[in-house]
Amino acid sequence: MSKVGLFIPCYVDQFHPRVAVATLGILRRLGLDVEYPEEQTCCGQPMANAGCTAEAAPLAERFLRIFGDYDQVVAPSASCVSMVRNHYRDLLGEREDLRKVASRTFELCEFLVDVLRVKRVEGEFPHKVGIHQSCHGLRELRLARSSELVAPAFDKVRTLVGQLQGISLVEVQRDECCGFGGGFSVDQAAVSCSMGRDRLADHERAGAEVVTGTDMSCLMHLDGLIRREKRALRVMHVAELLSEARLS
Repeated sequence: MSKVGLFIPCYVDQFHPRVAVATLGILRRLGLDVEYPEEQTCCGQPMANAGCTAEAAPLAERFLRIFGDYDQVVAPSASCVSMVRNHYRDLLGEREDLRKVASRTFELCEFLVDVLRVKRVEGEFPHKVGIHQSCHGLRELRLARSSELVAPAFDKVRTLVGQLQGISLVEVQRDECCGFGGGFSVDQAAVSCSMGRDRLADHERAGAEVVTGTDMSCLMHLDGLIRREKRALRVMHVAELLSEARLS
């Protein structure tokens, strides 16, 4: 049996641990041997995005050391997975240990669809749901087709949640950035909030009751706007949605 290492991003660990618990539950229900290495830390993305590459490199080294012996590494975060797969080489150069770990590190939905080849999803979720495609998931991990491309349609999140009984997936007009962008939301708060409101308005026009996605960072940003402006929406990470549907 494959040994799976569960990587939980620092913001999920600190602010949304229920997403980590839901992810672990999904993987274990599928019969996988899952371990959570307690010595894991941040993947280094915040420092790298801020240009502090010298500070980010030791975290990349630590990640490779901690997860190097696992057959697969799974995380409920497209942006952190993309950091490992697409940006660690900028910090560490081309290395065999990096190629090995990067090729085995997956976002939860792509792991279920591409690696485990999950064909059937049980459960019920009788709500209208909009899918927020995060920038990293869409354009770096290719979890779905970008709306601006003329290409065959595919969507790994939709493949999974669309099978739930009673669910109605609404169609938004564009796959655009929510405006979070880590430090961008702090340095350019007005622009960030405006972009978030545009995303929420798109989901509201489509009739969504719930907004789901693969990055809790994006959903956290949108949820802040929802709560402050008392909008009739709620956000759920896709792991939470699948977990809740299982219990219905």
